[in-house]
Amino acid sequence: MRQTGYRKKSQLCHSGPMSLRSIGLVSLTRHLGAWRSPGAGAAYRQLAGAVRLLILDGRLPLAARLPGERELAQALGLSRTTVSAAYGRLRDDGFLTGGQGAAARTSLPNGPAPRHEATPTDKTGLIDLTAAVLPADPNVHAAYVRALERLPANLPGHGYETTGLEELREAVAAGYRRRGLATSSGQILITHGAHNGLVHLLRLTTRPGTPVVFDHPTYPQAIDAILAAGGRAVPVALPDGEGEEGWDVEGLIAACRSSNAAMAYLVLDHNNPTGRMMRAADRTRLLAGLKGSETLLVLDETLVELTLSGPPALSASAVDAPRIVRLGSMSKSVWGGLRIGWIRADRAVIQRLAQSRASFDLGVPILEQLAAVELLNDGGKALAARRPLLRARRDHLRARLAEKLPDWVCPRPAGGLSLWARLPGPISSALTIAAEAEGLRLAAGPRFGVDGAFEHRLRLPYTLPEDQLDEAVVRLGRAARKVGRGGQKAPASVKPVAVY
Repeated sequence: MRQTGYRKKSQLCHSGPMSLRSIGLVSLTRHLGAWRSPGAGAAYRQLAGAVRLLILDGRLPLAARLPGERELAQALGLSRTTVSAAYGRLRDDGFLTGGQGAAARTSLPNGPAPRHEATPTDKTGLIDLTAAVLPADPNVHAAYVRALERLPANLPGHGYETTGLEELREAVAAGYRRRGLATSSGQILITHGAHNGLVHLLRLTTRPGTPVVFDHPTYPQAIDAILAAGGRAVPVALPDGEGEEGWDVEGLIAACRSSNAAMAYLVLDHNNPTGRMMRAADRTRLLAGLKGSETLLVLDETLVELTLSGPPALSASAVDAPRIVRLGSMSKSVWGGLRIGWIRADRAVIQRLAQSRASFDLGVPILEQLAAVELLNDGGKALAARRPLLRARRDHLRARLAEKLPDWVCPRPAGGLSLWARLPGPISSALTIAAEAEGLRLAAGPRFGVDGAFEHRLRLPYTLPEDQLDEAVVRLGRAARKVGRGGQKAPASVKPVAVY
């Protein structure tokens, strides 16, 4: 059968967490995690739904061979008939290829290429809660207009700026100086967003099997980048008991030292997805504990300016050391379409990065850099106007959830763009599948971790307008009731999900 654009595009999107072409039994069972929910329908349907979700959100790559029915049945404590029925349903829906008795390989249904709408709610009424981002405000358009006026002055040059435009690097450095971190433009490298900066750092420091420590849960694309670079994931769980918050500082120190980790990737300023912020005293303890180690401490500060309650994160983050590298970005605070980020590091590290990036990319477009200069030099006025909006939407979403889903626990984050809801059972993946049928796209909790963790959790961004949040909660309630009284087959035409 002729393959459509759906298949080709999706293959490009599914090269992250598990890039091997054969999925081992241990890997698959870890990713499945707590896939079975009591009372949520037949076991074969639940297993098929769990595997389907792993394929759709990129945790299983396409064209990868899955374990045989007999060995998977034994590992999961199921009959072979149950696993065979699950594989059969996945084949019928187009998520597996290979007939009965042949090797089962992951796939996607044939059909028209998926359309990606520019708005969170598309023409079919779908509400998308997989992206914790805000739309651009009028300041973005105005910044591009001014940047276009200034572009002619840059046209006589060759346009290749390996480290970035000097005036943009200086604008970024000035922002750090306002935070109390003495910074020169020579300590800044401009990148295509913070994720691109992490990829550059991983290419510089990581070889196959190199341990990389990270707080758990964390940003999904960071996990993908670590595994794609061949790094060995070393997660350190955030305290998750009743009323607990913060980080396991001693656990982070021990993990870095015992594994001789090349890098520790941490989101200390409004962790994505939890919204937590590490206290200044804990940062001091962390630095003291890592003193003398070879671990490069990479701090992702994409959300650092989005404090909504309490003292600003900026006041707590002004700690420095030679082996600290900071990632910044305008994607969360300004607009995801402005792919401007940066790395702040020791000059020697910046020089090495500038040399190594030539084989990967040749820099960031000049027009976008000029627009970024305009936005960074506004004195923070645009962002100051957005914080009250986000604060109101955060509180509105929590109130609606408390009203419609009172058995869910939704802590009030100090900042960031999302809630990290605790569910009444390990139903996150099943809920995500059921919600798709209700016209609501979600990112299941396990997408923010490894080894099938966080089935009790769900990330819920509060970046949409209140009326859309209200409707999202209504649809979420319907999906939750379906999961509670029996599973439902997810439609075969659902799109692959990327999480931002």
